Amino acid sequence: MSSPKKKTPAADMASPAPRPPGPGVEDPSLGEPTAPVAPPPPKASQQGPATVTPTGAPTGAPPEAMAQQGEYLTTAQGARLRTTDHALKAGRRGPVLLQDHHLREKITHFDHERIPERVVHARGTGAHGVFVANGRAAKICRAAFLKKGVETPTFVRFSTVQGFRGSSDTVRDTRGFATKFYTSEGNYDLVGNNIPVFFIQEGIKFPDIVHAVKPEPDREIPQAQSAHDTFWDFVSLHTEAQAHVAWSMSDRAVPLSYRMMEGFGVHTFRLINDAGETSLVKFHWKPRQGVHSQVWEETQLTAGNDPDFHRRDLYDAIDAGAYPVWDLGVQVMPDTDDETFEGIDLLDPTKFVPEELCPVEIIGTMTLNRRPINFFAEVEQVMFNPGNLVPGIDVTNDPLLQVRLFSYIDTQITRLGGPNFNQLPINRAHCPVNDMFRDGFHQHAVHGGVAPYRPNSLDGGNPAEASEDSGAFIDVPQPVAPGAKVRELSASFDDHFSQATLFVRSLSEVEREHLTRAYTFELGKCYEEAIRLRQLQCLANIDADLCAEVARGLGLPAPEPTVPPADVEPSPALSQVGGTWPIAGRKVALVVDADTDPAAVQAAKDAVAAAGMMAFVMAPSGGKLGDVVVDRTFLTAASIEFDSVLVVDAPAPAPDAVPLFDAKAGHATAGRPVDQRVAKLVAEMFRHFKAIGVASDATDVLTAAGVPEDAPGVVVGEPAAVVGKLAALLAEHRVWHRFGPVAEESDAARR
Repeated sequence: MSSPKKKTPAADMASPAPRPPGPGVEDPSLGEPTAPVAPPPPKASQQGPATVTPTGAPTGAPPEAMAQQGEYLTTAQGARLRTTDHALKAGRRGPVLLQDHHLREKITHFDHERIPERVVHARGTGAHGVFVANGRAAKICRAAFLKKGVETPTFVRFSTVQGFRGSSDTVRDTRGFATKFYTSEGNYDLVGNNIPVFFIQEGIKFPDIVHAVKPEPDREIPQAQSAHDTFWDFVSLHTEAQAHVAWSMSDRAVPLSYRMMEGFGVHTFRLINDAGETSLVKFHWKPRQGVHSQVWEETQLTAGNDPDFHRRDLYDAIDAGAYPVWDLGVQVMPDTDDETFEGIDLLDPTKFVPEELCPVEIIGTMTLNRRPINFFAEVEQVMFNPGNLVPGIDVTNDPLLQVRLFSYIDTQITRLGGPNFNQLPINRAHCPVNDMFRDGFHQHAVHGGVAPYRPNSLDGGNPAEASEDSGAFIDVPQPVAPGAKVRELSASFDDHFSQATLFVRSLSEVEREHLTRAYTFELGKCYEEAIRLRQLQCLANIDADLCAEVARGLGLPAPEPTVPPADVEPSPALSQVGGTWPIAGRKVALVVDADTDPAAVQAAKDAVAAAGMMAFVMAPSGGKLGDVVVDRTFLTAASIEFDSVLVVDAPAPAPDAVPLFDAKAGHATAGRPVDQRVAKLVAEMFRHFKAIGVASDATDVLTAAGVPEDAPGVVVGEPAAVVGKLAALLAEHRVWHRFGPVAEESDAARR
């Protein structure tokens, strides 16, 4: 369910700086500093948690008040230290003494620095932002933060699901998209994914799907991958997973950037307005820059070249001022007794509602504009819970959501060391908290009074119970149908294939090709033929052509369906291809040689910046070309870093080039020799459908890369003019018709 296929006005997007700044607040000195100085302040692009007390009272202190203090090194108790380089010993060559209190304190703390990682969503990153409501939700929801013009601080955590904390960002996987709204009525958590459906219908199956997709327990491999027997064994038997599997095999599971990723609340929620009227809704996050993905080879190269690719991309964009922006929307449906819409059971988390049946109405906009000051304190210690609700938003009887309400609290007890995780700075509410909870590990509050119970008279009856008029959260008195206690679901949950069919048949031809290859690749990694055959049977029930194509790749017969594939109306909103989007923050490599005219390089940089993109000068060695700083060398650069390339000059092999080693891809040229690392970069970008620009006198690079000058998406000319054409190509993300007319056919079908 991609964002509308149109170009957002440039004024709606931030104008990025030429390139992200370095890690320090100031440029470091060459020698070790010796004069005492105060701790550095946060960078302009950083923001820590709000400085409120554990019970929600603003302190008025700046964020750095929560950081280290003073000019001198101290113990944890504040005593200044003369040195931390040497332990206390009995003589210079004698044993270390047990009385060394600093050594014991330092090593003991170090030994306990790690906390348990999340069971799922361990690998993630986060950023601070602000949500501004447009007021359109006021007619369906009483929540204060949805009133027109209200600005609400937010913190978002993006994540993969399968892998450990140290796994790669770019694996094929569902992505978490969890948002904490620090509202005036309490914290509200919208805990979603970048896919609108889930693998399971009931929360009791959480352990099963997670155990299946995690590394196989005897060898602990593969890491952060679904291409193995236990995953496909489970999903081919537990067929309610098939709709999510189809999304996971699509380009949605290999996003180019968190900035270009859609988000979904997955479940159906119940909203209540000021009049007490209710509606059923599904939440959507729509990225202003469109929904875009990598191609499969690109994801694999990225995992090796830069496992932190998505994290780096998000923070580089924020540092450069190219702030990511999402619109929050809702699909609004009547709250009927059967809780269905157009034949779709709204309590089934394996089902989504096509936008053509129920359009998404935008109710506000979120901009991420600051990155964390401390990754552990913010990204690792943040907790989310779909039960963190505010007045006006309530849950439904979705059987998966009901279990999440328990599980998301329970998991924090071990991971964050006790029940007081809500008092950690990143989790604190920005409004008064008076919960009567006391004591427990890591209690940060110093509670007053003597009566943390109700009713009481000793504390004057404090805290009082709120009424609806004073802003109490109201559980909607929803009637419950009579019935016996059973371990069953209603018959409306039995359809496991029609929505997978709808998704598959809504993709463009190039997306369909990627889907087929993903299924073929993943099943080809399974050892057991019985599992491959069983999944082919599922595909036969989804789409006969898809099944036949995958079976051909596996060298197996395509089975006949046991359930006829559904007759569905495709949903064009599901395709990522066919529109134009803003290019703010897109990265362009400028390839130059050691003797390239610095003025020409600067002119190219200026043209890229004027188009709202970031230019990275790539040269044979580091340093400067005149006054132009070199950002990457041929040794350090990789094609996966960039959305496009502009070859300003055809570089000869640099002194550190090893032709027989570096020529992993490339062709001999009739003109002057070209550094084969540049040829390899251009060849990879060509295979990955990226826009390529080349100066008129630098076309030897194309020859060395085996790229035809007249190929789609290859622009030759004067650099300044080429930049404009590259910008137009980048607005479409990739040149999908480069290797065939697949995109045009898909676009024609949609029109």
